[in-house]
Amino acid sequence: MVERSGKAIPIQHLYCSQADYSQICKVTVETIDAPTTPLIHQMSRFWLFTGGRGTIVLQDRQYEVQPGTLVSVLPWQISDVVQVEEPLQYYLLVYYFDNVNMAVKALGQAGRTPLRLMDDMAAAPVVQCTPQETEALRLLFEQLRQETDRLEGDALTELYTANKLAEVVIAFLRLGKNRGKPAQKAIEKSDILHYMYTHLGEKLTLAQLSRQFFLSESAISAYITQTTGLSFFDLLGEMRVGKSISFLLYTDLTMEQLAEILGFVDSSHISKVFSARLGMKASEFREVYRRVGGLCGIQDDPTAYEVVSYLYHNYTRDLTPQHTAARFGLSVKELNGLLLYQVEKDFSDFLNFLRINRACTLLKTTEKSVTDIAFEVGYNTVKTFSRNFLRFRRMSPSAFRQEVALQENTL
Repeated sequence: MVERSGKAIPIQHLYCSQADYSQICKVTVETIDAPTTPLIHQMSRFWLFTGGRGTIVLQDRQYEVQPGTLVSVLPWQISDVVQVEEPLQYYLLVYYFDNVNMAVKALGQAGRTPLRLMDDMAAAPVVQCTPQETEALRLLFEQLRQETDRLEGDALTELYTANKLAEVVIAFLRLGKNRGKPAQKAIEKSDILHYMYTHLGEKLTLAQLSRQFFLSESAISAYITQTTGLSFFDLLGEMRVGKSISFLLYTDLTMEQLAEILGFVDSSHISKVFSARLGMKASEFREVYRRVGGLCGIQDDPTAYEVVSYLYHNYTRDLTPQHTAARFGLSVKELNGLLLYQVEKDFSDFLNFLRINRACTLLKTTEKSVTDIAFEVGYNTVKTFSRNFLRFRRMSPSAFRQEVALQENTL
C-alpha cells in the first residue's frame, strides 16, 4: 500500500482532445524528468516507454518502468511517477475505453474465447516487452499519432484509427497472456473509484460500496472526498457524464435507454446533469459531434439490458442458459455474447457473481447457516456454493463470516 498525502488528487480532463470532443484517441510523445503528483484518469491510456528508467504507482502498486514497458490505465484509476532515475521518454495514447471495448468485442464475436476486456486489462496492467515487441508497438503508436494529427479527418480516418486502436489493445492482451497469469490482487481502497465506474448502470449507494469493500459507509464517503474533493453523489455525476460522452458519440441509444444504463433517474435527469457539466444538452452534443460506432459495425441491442435486468431479478431461481436464451429468442452463444458485451461475464459467471454477492450480504447481516444461505441464493448443493464462493472471494463462506466479524469488532 502506498501512502498518500491528505490532499485531493486532481482529476484529469474528460476528453482525448480539448479541441475536438469527438476524437476517439490522441497520441503524443512526451518526457518526464522528475516525479509527478498523483492523478485520477477519466480517460483510458497506454504508456509505451522508449527510454529512461523509473518507478510508477498505479492503484497503489509500484512498478519499475524502462524501455519496452507498456502500461495500461483504465478509467478512474490513479497513477503517479514516484521516481525518475533517468528521464522517461514515452508514447502516450489516450482513448475512450467504451468505444474500444465495443469495437474489440464486435471483432471477437466469432471467436471461441470469451473477451472480458476490463477484467483482463486490469489484472495485468504492466507488461515488459522484448525489443522486437517494443518496435512493433512503437510503429503502431506512430501510425496512430500521424493519423490523429491530420488537420482534416474523414470517415476513413476514423475507421483507420478505430482499427489501429483495437490492434494496440489486442497486442496488450496477448502480451499479458504470454507472460503468464498474474497473482490475485487483494481489494484495496484505491479500487473504489474504478469499481464505481464499472457499475454505473446499477443504483449505486454507499451501503453497496460498504458491503463490497468491507468498510463503513462513513469511511467510504471520507475516502472519496479526501481523494477527489467531491462528494459521493457529485462524483457519480461526473462519472456518468463522462460515460455518457462515449455512448452519445458512438451509439444510437435513446436518451431513455442511456438514463437506465447509466443510473440516471430519467432522460430529463441526464440532460440536466449533462448541461450543468458541459453547457449544452446531451441531445445537442450528439447532433454536433459525429459518431464512429457505425463504421465498426457496432450496434447496441436493448435485448442485452433486458437480459441483465432479468438475471438481476431472478438469480435465485434455477436458471439455465438454454431456458434464458429461449426466453429472449436467442441462442446460448448469442446470450453469452450479449452478457460479455455488457457486464464482462458470460451467463454462468454473471449468475454466480450475483448469487455470491447476495450470499456475502447474508453472511454479514444474518446468522443463517451456510447451508440455508446456499439454497436461498439459488444453489442446489452446498458443495457447488462453496466452490463458487471460493472462486469469487478466495476463501470459504465460514472464513468470510469470521473475517467480517473480526473487522467489525476492531472498528
